[in-house]
Amino acid sequence: MALVKRPQVTAIHSVLRFALSVPDLNVAEAYFNCFGLQVVRHADQLHLFTPGHSHCWGIVHQGTGPKKTEYYTVGVYAEDEAALKAQVQAAGHALIAPHPRSDGQGFWVADPDGMPIQVVVSEKVTPSAKAPRQESTFHDNVIGVGVSPMRSQTQKVHPQRLSHILIFVTDVPRAVKFYTEALGFRLSDKSLDVIAFLHGAHASDHHLLAMAKSNGPGLHHSSWVVRNLDEVGLGMEQMYHAGYRKGWGVGRHVIGSNYFYYAQDPWGSFTEFSYDIDFIGADTEWPTGDYPPEDSMYLWGPSVPEDFVHNYEASSQTP
Repeated sequence: MALVKRPQVTAIHSVLRFALSVPDLNVAEAYFNCFGLQVVRHADQLHLFTPGHSHCWGIVHQGTGPKKTEYYTVGVYAEDEAALKAQVQAAGHALIAPHPRSDGQGFWVADPDGMPIQVVVSEKVTPSAKAPRQESTFHDNVIGVGVSPMRSQTQKVHPQRLSHILIFVTDVPRAVKFYTEALGFRLSDKSLDVIAFLHGAHASDHHLLAMAKSNGPGLHHSSWVVRNLDEVGLGMEQMYHAGYRKGWGVGRHVIGSNYFYYAQDPWGSFTEFSYDIDFIGADTEWPTGDYPPEDSMYLWGPSVPEDFVHNYEASSQTP
């Protein structure tokens, strides 16, 4: 039985969702539908689900200007809520008013770059054990040999759940200090003071939250788990055929070890198909590494796009 709560540790257990505003909801609806999410429209906002899962992983609001990250929501066990609130304040961070476009629940705090974070009591949506490794899809031919399926018979890829988000911050060590001391994240690995990866103390993927240095806050990418390596490649194909041809991959990361394809969205950020990321249990003391830059991005794959780490939210440029 997997340990689902690290003893005597006050910490969030899940990254529940992200909230964005974009200039055109119709554009966002088309993009996320193509990515394989279930998109439910509510007046001036979209709710993002994975098929068969009742949890809302993302909210996209109708904005009045360029794409903007509005806030993030994290989850805490009910018995830890009061202690976590006290921990946030003891770390020197005042509570703030709820974001005006949120449901107003829970308590709120801002990270060092002013990004609002909502903390709510919720069920844990981050897994408590690593999923069994699934091989790529095969079927038996007429003599019982497992062979690849036909291209004409492939089905649309639908991600299973949100794995993590990567955010932009102006000072990575300062952000790591806030998220670990106030909210109880743990540092998995980093590369100098340029990028850092944090996991949940109560068991999570190698990173629930990652952060990269930039000139302002923003969302770099959301990462979504698929069933096997074939679905990473097929996800790339379905984005290509829908006209979303800018991206990065297919490749394999070093930090986190997962296979990936990143589709670039209409606003310059990315949405990742991810398979087989490392997992850190609630009883695991992960050996934090500080990787040189040449090892921090990928083991194999195509060259990194020039604008892969450009923060379009913090500039006037458009992708």
